Amino acid sequence: MALQFRATTPTVSDLTLHLQMPGIPSPEQTELRGIFFPAEWFPQSGVQLTWPHEATDWHDYLGDVDDCYVRIALEILVRGERLLVVTPEPERIKALAHTRLPSRLLAHISYFECPTNDTWARDHAPLTLITEQGPRLLDFCFNGWGQKFASNHDNMISRRLLGQDGAEAALHGAYEPMLDFVLEGGSIESDGHGTLLTTTECLLSSNRNDMLSRDEIEQRLLRWLHSERVLWLEYGYLAGDDTDSHIDTLARFCSPDTIAYVRCDDPQDEHYDELKLMEQQLQSFRTAADEPYQLVPLPLPRPVLDPDDGHRLPATYANFLVINRAVLMPTYGQPDIDELAERQLRKAFPRHDIVAIDCSVLVRQHGSLHCSTMQYPIGVL
Repeated sequence: MALQFRATTPTVSDLTLHLQMPGIPSPEQTELRGIFFPAEWFPQSGVQLTWPHEATDWHDYLGDVDDCYVRIALEILVRGERLLVVTPEPERIKALAHTRLPSRLLAHISYFECPTNDTWARDHAPLTLITEQGPRLLDFCFNGWGQKFASNHDNMISRRLLGQDGAEAALHGAYEPMLDFVLEGGSIESDGHGTLLTTTECLLSSNRNDMLSRDEIEQRLLRWLHSERVLWLEYGYLAGDDTDSHIDTLARFCSPDTIAYVRCDDPQDEHYDELKLMEQQLQSFRTAADEPYQLVPLPLPRPVLDPDDGHRLPATYANFLVINRAVLMPTYGQPDIDELAERQLRKAFPRHDIVAIDCSVLVRQHGSLHCSTMQYPIGVL
């Protein structure tokens, strides 16, 4: 059964009308509270893609990255979700969609024209809270992963999407600016039941919120995201990573009691020691009910090297996207390892389809599938 899109914004109490489909939890299973930060598997209305363009670092292989984005778009649309395309060149992307996507899906694509620095929607898009009155969208500051890269346009995208610049809003929900605090979507995971998962390397890094202590940062996260506790990973490293160890490259909630994580089994690999310590810390974590988590290890791809200068790229299978009824999983042209990762994700998501998408081109700019997308809960698109 496809999701039923409505002209009005549904509240939490409306969800029972929309969720009777395989792989989507019922409201009773999702612990609907007055205000909460949903897990990624919470029912979605759609996904944002901030499309690459010629004036970005993608210009040398724009055709290849277009192919990858078209494939991601297709898998989102065929599962009944809307697609929001943010781009400074909507006519080019419309022409691409009309050429490459089935015509029956085109009506479910919305285009929002605005300038962009790059493509990583996960980190510049708003975070959504679920409330009894409808979605609340939090606009945190995005500063280019600690001022490493230009972010002047990307930091304005959320504000523009919510109509704060006078244009028509593309997203539905209450707008809440949080611009005095730097937070990227890829740096935080929610289990939907009040537990957050993050890394000290990222949230405590310099040039983000270094004027605040760890305790001050934690208290803000708990208050703003209406959560009850934070699990801090103190280990975890991927060569070539620009994000200071975003959690979505290392360890991901798959259910309130299940975490999939990257494991390295090669003692000769540069990641072995750090990821072994991360694994040991994950084994020490407990659920809110004081039970150990079910841990699902994901293999580390063999080294994926930049074709220009040979440096190692941060390829990881943990950078998957959960959508309604499916998990979109990145692959890297290593059929044996790709297949092993797919088998492992089936264990973590037994009620979802696992859909493999070649993201070898995405990782050339040090990101992957989850980094390039932002899902929106039901009622936002």
